[in-house]
Amino acid sequence: MKKLALFQCDGTSIFRLSCQIYCFLQTLDTNIIDRLKKGEEAAFRELIEAYGQLVFRTCMGILHDRQDADDVTQEVFIEVFRSIDRFRSDAKISTWLYRIALNKSLNYLRDNRRHKNSLLIRDAVVVSSVPVSGESPLETLQEKERKKILEQALDSLPERQKTAFVLSKYEDLSYKQIGEVMKLSVSSVESLIFRAKKNLQKKLFRLLP
Repeated sequence: MKKLALFQCDGTSIFRLSCQIYCFLQTLDTNIIDRLKKGEEAAFRELIEAYGQLVFRTCMGILHDRQDADDVTQEVFIEVFRSIDRFRSDAKISTWLYRIALNKSLNYLRDNRRHKNSLLIRDAVVVSSVPVSGESPLETLQEKERKKILEQALDSLPERQKTAFVLSKYEDLSYKQIGEVMKLSVSSVESLIFRAKKNLQKKLFRLLP
């Protein structure tokens, strides 16, 4: 019995399937954008349903506060609604949304001193960046003290290093995707993340008792 091409285990079929999925997603995004430009409220709701969590996670990764992340997420989609006519049809919606979310979050930090330079990174990521032998010193600290030390180290990173680091470790974006969001080359992104890890190592060792 002849097998369907979709299920054949060869490179051509896999490539064809990948192209079909990519084209489907591109068509879906294009459809939403076209309807948004026509002012359809239903399309705006669909956009929020499709990308709301992506935007919220990005804002949360920078702001480290759920309420603030909610507020900025709303601002992001308001900005999208207002500037949809400027969206280039050859761009990716996700890249555009990442960029707006990052800019809005960073501006919020600058305008709100109580959250200035605050950044959330999973503890495991930071711990894995610190070369230690045996038991990590962080494991012996109380949760509150450990959180304070981590935030102090993260807060002191330069803005571009923090941005690249959070997109890589918190959002799991590839260097290429981060480059598209930050408008940088892959090598520049790699350099930023490398320097961020090195700086975190130095600062954590200096801050640890």
